[in-house]
Amino acid sequence: MSPANKKSAVFALIFSMIIFGTIGICRRQIPLPSETLACVRGILGSIFLFLTMKVTGKKFRMSMARGSFILLILTGAMIGFNWILLFEAYNYTTVAIATLCYYMQPVIVLLVSPILFKESVTLRKIVCVVVALFGMMLVSGIMSPSDTVQGVGNTKGVLLGLGAAALYAAVVLLNKKIVGVPVYEKTIVQLLSASIALIPYMLLHGTLHHFELESLQLILLIAVGILHTGIAYALYFSSVEHLPVQHAAL
Repeated sequence: MSPANKKSAVFALIFSMIIFGTIGICRRQIPLPSETLACVRGILGSIFLFLTMKVTGKKFRMSMARGSFILLILTGAMIGFNWILLFEAYNYTTVAIATLCYYMQPVIVLLVSPILFKESVTLRKIVCVVVALFGMMLVSGIMSPSDTVQGVGNTKGVLLGLGAAALYAAVVLLNKKIVGVPVYEKTIVQLLSASIALIPYMLLHGTLHHFELESLQLILLIAVGILHTGIAYALYFSSVEHLPVQHAAL
């Protein structure tokens, strides 16, 4: 990979992380159950990407190996439940704590990638893991006597955020196994799979129903679907397929 292409991939990755990092602010203003928001998010994101392909003259061919298609469906479902855990974490703790827990994903990837991809673990990477774990201890409330930090709701929020991080890490690792699939097609299939996987969950919890939103709430919902999902995931998946797993995680 040329230095210019690597630089472009790193920029796309960083920009997608900036976008992902602001979703909690929007989520707090959208009065929808987490699974409903996640399902709508996937549908809006996939529609936006499909229309973008049409406008730019790209064709949606779906020409891929069976194994890649199965992995796309699996990782899509994991993305859907990852969203549920993250959005529920926002309901039980602060946006800052939920986001920090969610970004424990790089630690998981760094620890697993040497086994799956034979990538070496350097001293710098170990230091990053140790610092991240120490930060996790600080935000989890283990080292603080404050009731607002050690509350049951906050602990549940931390655990939900960590669960989302584990699913996020699994998606990153499995995506490295999916090769030869154009990024737009890959993202559309995964986002649609995420939404479809959530429908049984929504039926089980009785949240698959009509809902009404105010103008600002509707605008924020559309922003979550287009900006935080369609655009952000397209940038993210296009970048990680060109970077080593540990590099992307760091």
